[in-house]
Amino acid sequence: MPPPSPGPRLARRLVHLYAGLVLYGVSMALQLRAGLGLDPWDVFHQGIAGHTSLSFGTVTIVVGAAVLLLWIPLRQRPGLGTVSNVAVIGVVVDITLWLMPDLHALALRIPLLVFSVILNGAATGLYISAHFGPGPRDGLMTGLHRRTGRSVRLMRTTIEVTVLAIGFALGGSVGVGTVLYALSIGPLAQYFLRFFALPSPAGERSPVVAQGEPGTTRTAIHDRI
Repeated sequence: MPPPSPGPRLARRLVHLYAGLVLYGVSMALQLRAGLGLDPWDVFHQGIAGHTSLSFGTVTIVVGAAVLLLWIPLRQRPGLGTVSNVAVIGVVVDITLWLMPDLHALALRIPLLVFSVILNGAATGLYISAHFGPGPRDGLMTGLHRRTGRSVRLMRTTIEVTVLAIGFALGGSVGVGTVLYALSIGPLAQYFLRFFALPSPAGERSPVVAQGEPGTTRTAIHDRI
C-alpha cells in the first residue's frame, strides 16, 4: 500500500495541531474551574493574573511570548506549532472560562478535575503528534539542556519547581490537582501519543512514539507550552 500523499498528511497534521491546542486550552480552563490545584506553569500564570488586571489567558500568552524571547540566546528556532501555541491556547482558555460558570460543589469539582487531566493528556498527544515544533516552555527546557550540558530531567525539574514556587508565593492554586497532574500526565501523554500517531511518509510509525526510551517521551509531555 503506497504511503499517504503529502497533501492529506499535511492536512491531518494541521488538524492534530489545532485540535490539540484548542483542547489543551479547554483542559486548562476546566482544571482552573475545578479549583483543586493546577499544574506548575498554570500556578505561575494564575499567580501573575491575581496581581494584574490581565485575564488568565492573556497572562498565558504574555508568558509564552516572554519565554520565546529567551530562545534567542539559546539559539532555538520556533516552528508553526510554537507560534500557534502562544496565540491559540490563551484565547481558548479565556473563552472557556467565560462560557463556564464557577463550581462550588465538591461532587462536581472532583470529576471535573479528573476529566480535565485526561483531556489534557489527549490534547498533548494530538499536538505533539503533529510535529510542528515544541511549545515555548519545552523549547526553553531543551535549549538549556543543549547549552549547559545538564540533563533534560534536571532542566525540566529546575524550571517547573521554580515557576511553581513563584506562582505559589503569588497566590496560585496548589493542591491535589497539582499532584494528580504530575503523576498522571506522563502515562496519559504516552498513551495518547501512540493513539494519535500519524504515519510517516515511508509508512513508518512516528519516531517520537516508536522510541521506547521512557525519558524521550517524557521530555515532550509539555510540547504546548
